[in-house]
Amino acid sequence: MENYTMEGRTYRYYGQEAPLYPFGYGLSYTTFQYRDLVLSPPVLPVCANLSVSVVLENTGQRDGEEVVQLYLRWEQSSVPVPRWQLVAFRRVAVPAGRETKLSFQVAAEQRAVWAQDWRLEPGTFTLFAGGQQPGQQTRAPSEVLSARFTVTGAARPLRGC
Repeated sequence: MENYTMEGRTYRYYGQEAPLYPFGYGLSYTTFQYRDLVLSPPVLPVCANLSVSVVLENTGQRDGEEVVQLYLRWEQSSVPVPRWQLVAFRRVAVPAGRETKLSFQVAAEQRAVWAQDWRLEPGTFTLFAGGQQPGQQTRAPSEVLSARFTVTGAARPLRGC
């Protein structure tokens, strides 16, 4: 096999067509609200990691579990990339009426693109945090927060970091 492109082979590259059952699809017996999405630092060097925190509140009447998902979108890239890339997830149990603050680390490697080798590129990125994929329509509502961050410096091979 010589053509390793994923375009047209997986829903992540299908364009605007939504998958029938995306990652995180399902129903819950309670409701959750996301708030206070913080990216630190908002401007980082090309080889640096990104710290992410978000507050998850169970606004329903029952204890419940939520799968908190983080997705990354490249705003511009020198090669084809997915619409968004799952970079972290965590199943969290939250009692009714309570909230919890979650922290994640998004490693530089998770921003790498394949261009004959794994490369890190500067540019603007959007990070999404929520209980579903960005733009997903489900019967159980779950919001998705988003925030942008910028990577500075020159493009370089991942192994050079």
